[in-house]
Amino acid sequence: MSNLTAALALSLLVVAAVPLAQTETAQLTDAQIEQFLSKARVTRTRSAPKGITGSTRATLTDGTLTHEAHIQTIDETVREFRSMREVEFNFRDSWTFNIAAYKIDRMLGLHLVPVSVERYWNGKRSAFTWWVDDVMMDEGERLAKRLQAPDLRCWNDQVRLLRVFDQLIENIDRNLGNMLITTKWRIWAIDHTRAFRRSPTPRAPKDLTKIDRTVLARLQELDEPTLKKAVGRYLDPYEIKALLQRRDFIVAHFQAMGEEVLFDRGSEPACADTVPVVPR
Repeated sequence: MSNLTAALALSLLVVAAVPLAQTETAQLTDAQIEQFLSKARVTRTRSAPKGITGSTRATLTDGTLTHEAHIQTIDETVREFRSMREVEFNFRDSWTFNIAAYKIDRMLGLHLVPVSVERYWNGKRSAFTWWVDDVMMDEGERLAKRLQAPDLRCWNDQVRLLRVFDQLIENIDRNLGNMLITTKWRIWAIDHTRAFRRSPTPRAPKDLTKIDRTVLARLQELDEPTLKKAVGRYLDPYEIKALLQRRDFIVAHFQAMGEEVLFDRGSEPACADTVPVVPR
């Protein structure tokens, strides 16, 4: 069994029977959050404050824990979609990509994407995504205020990895509003409904500047059977094939650049506190 397969298997283990009320929200495991999002009762809904996909903000409770979630039900395919930047054929905007992005993020050990699960809502399959805690601002607000992170090395490492991830999943809709920043200057990337296009190469290779060496190793381990098992319900075979082709490009790109573009995320104490490093 490969390290990647083992990591995936661990992520699918049954949650230990620990009441969520006994655990601080920040200390919940992904598995506990998945269980909460899947089973907790929806007590209140309202329109999400940002976004164009008609998404919903909901309050959930399981009797011991109350927390917010982001619900997206959009699943549209358009033969020809015209934006201000380009014309895209076979355009797809789907809640399924939120779950695929979360699962692949964890397979790579990135931890930049909040937990997202499939659940029925108003008779439709949908993505329930954990509402990020302690958000201080989004990237647009940071730039407008001209603020800098106190630990620039940690911040830059997060940004570089997010750029690699967006090139891998071909996210055409990363914008300043869906890059959230917590009070600890941790980045969370949300809203991936317009990712997973079918181009065999990344759209912006210039964004591939540096990469964590563990993430690079996990990228190399990705294979079609593992991806089909993990995200085959949410990505079709063509989307998986294109993702692997982009992976090949990214790996070759960094291998050609040499050791100087590799770093070890979390080597700085502050960065280790901000972004958890998942052991292999």
